[in-house]
Amino acid sequence: MAELRPEESFTPAIEEKLGEENVIVVKDALGAQPIRRWYQDWKPLEGDEPKAPPDLYDRLMTKVYKAIENEKIETVTFIWMQGERDAREKLGEVYEESLIGLYRQLSNDLKRKDINFIIGRLSDFGMSNEKYPHWTMIRDIQVKVAESNPRFAWINTDDLNDGINRRGKEIEDDIHMSAEGYVIMGKRFAEKSIRLIENMK
Repeated sequence: MAELRPEESFTPAIEEKLGEENVIVVKDALGAQPIRRWYQDWKPLEGDEPKAPPDLYDRLMTKVYKAIENEKIETVTFIWMQGERDAREKLGEVYEESLIGLYRQLSNDLKRKDINFIIGRLSDFGMSNEKYPHWTMIRDIQVKVAESNPRFAWINTDDLNDGINRRGKEIEDDIHMSAEGYVIMGKRFAEKSIRLIENMK
């Protein structure tokens, strides 16, 4: 998600449909991070390790509050592309609870019960579950959560990680997307966002 540039495809598509004056886009991302850095009540299945403060959530919300200050917000859509680190650390058993908990946390902080939630499902990079033992588990959880609520949705990223990456290197079934893949990803997030917004009018 850190390499997704909203201005390439996501923001133009949203603004074209809804009007530039009607759209606020806030992006905050840092690669290879676990969900516990966003979800304040995160707990492992057993014990009390690993630990991490939800500092990335705090950073995100600082940006959000500044962007929406003195604005009347009609609808909010939260876009999430994450899970690789939790798959590698074998923390899939608490991922579903954490993902739903994060959504509720955001809803409570923004005092809204109508937030749309779009999840980018992990790609086909780690389907063997060798280096990332909970890869397919987290993929399945992401789809399950996305299909559990009419305000939720998910996008497929399996076809986005082949080609030339941002650094000009040829990649195949990579953990990151190609340069073109990120552009397509932005379009897919935009399409799902528009559909959810229109369906809830």
